[in-house]
Order: sequence, then C-alpha cells, then structure tokens
Amino acid sequence: MAAQAKREQARPPDRLARKPYERELLRLQNELVKLQEWVRAEGTRLVVVFEGRDAAGKGGAIKRVTEYLNPRIARVAALPTPTERQRTQWYFQRYVEQLPAAGEIVLFDRSWYNRAGVERVMGFCTDEEYWQFLHQCPMFERMLTEAGILLRKYWFSVSDTEQQRRFRDRLEDPMKRWKLSPMDIESITRWEDYSRAKDEMFVHTDIPDSPWNVVESDDKRRARINMIAHLLDGLPYHEVAPPRIELPARPASRGYRRPPRDLQKYVPDHAAGIG
Repeated sequence: MAAQAKREQARPPDRLARKPYERELLRLQNELVKLQEWVRAEGTRLVVVFEGRDAAGKGGAIKRVTEYLNPRIARVAALPTPTERQRTQWYFQRYVEQLPAAGEIVLFDRSWYNRAGVERVMGFCTDEEYWQFLHQCPMFERMLTEAGILLRKYWFSVSDTEQQRRFRDRLEDPMKRWKLSPMDIESITRWEDYSRAKDEMFVHTDIPDSPWNVVESDDKRRARINMIAHLLDGLPYHEVAPPRIELPARPASRGYRRPPRDLQKYVPDHAAGIG
C-alpha cells in the first residue's frame, strides 16, 4: 500500500492546457529576451546544461528557450561523436572550446556528462576513465564558476512508460523518425543501467557550486514552463534600456530604374495553388 501511495504521489499533474501554456511561454520568452540583453550589456557568461534520458524533452525545451534570441548571443552546443584526435585529448577539452565569451549564452544539448551516462552504460569508456571523470568533474565546474561563468544544470526526468510512448510516436511518424537512433533503441533494454548511472553521477556532481535541477517532463508543456521560469528566477538579470533608434528619412530618388523583371529568375508561386 505504501508503494502504491508513493507511485500515486509521483504521478505528474494533468497535462497543461494549450492556451495557458502558450500565454505563459510567450511571457517567459519575453523575459528571456531581457535576460539576453542583460547578458550582452553586462558581459556575462552563461552556460546552461541540458541532460536527461532519451526522449525526455531536452530538445523541445532548448527550442523554446532560443526561439526569440539572437543566435550571435545565444547558441546551442550539440557536439557529435569525438574524432580520433579528440579521443586522445583531455576529456573536457572539446567542451572548453564551446564555452561562452563575455556577453554570450551557450546551451549544451548534452554535455561532458556523456561520460557518466551513455559512455558508462554502453561501455564506450574504461572504468578508469569513468572514475577519473567523476573525480575531475566537480573540480572542472568549480573552475568555471570561480572564473565567473554562471553555470546551470537541468536533468529532464521522464517515466519509462512515457519514454516508450514517445519512442513509438517517433517510430510511426515520418517527420520524427530521424529522432529514433540506435542508442534510443538500446536504452529501452538498459533502463535500470541508466538509472544507476544517473544516481551515481548525482552523488558525485550535485555540488553546491553547480547543483542539479530536476525537471519532471512527462508533460512537455509543464517541463518547458517550469525549466524556463526556474532559470530566470535564479539569475540576477534586469531589463536593459535599449538604445534610442530613429529611422532616417528615405532620400529622394536619383533616377534609379529597376531592370525588367523578365531578366531575373523568380521562384514559382507555389502558394497560389494551395488553400
């Protein structure tokens, strides 16, 4: 009975309705633009790490964060499999190259925590490399925060039943089929292995300098709203007055004539045949 009650308490609330979700999302995105301008004006360096199980909703959250931001200020780092040369480097080296300069935001769509997750579970690293990572990671993150980088880490948590539903949705939807990778398929049979790896990772890397923030993501809408609101609430940003801009008057024509249209190749009006 106690276990049943615990499961009942762990169930996420009903899915957030679309209208209040879109209304609140737009408000939060407006605040993200203010955050961006504060980062630019103050020369702040902000790093946001997105981690979690496959199909937990990290990508969707990142899209909503960056939707209205300037890509020259806020960029996403989603690193591919390391090259042979990178495999011989210090493990954190290729991630250091992605860190922000003053006035920049970097969102890591998976990060150095690959070593404690997929690499550990799938046997892509040795035991020595794994334990070395758990030893070095807190020191690495302390160096980042001591250097003045604002580091925020989010773990997107999804239940096994919801993950399975999302995998099946990807399998059956041609527009999402590309999202279903061999690693996703393998993760289905290694659910408990990933759980143990995540628990061990938290023991070593959930530190005061850079704590983990868990986002319940069975409801993607709630997850996005909750994650963005938490990020904004934890940063000391303020609205920066934009520079005053006045559009100049268009000067009088000096005799320019546009070349005949039939000299240029136009895109066909595909839109005329729909609706």
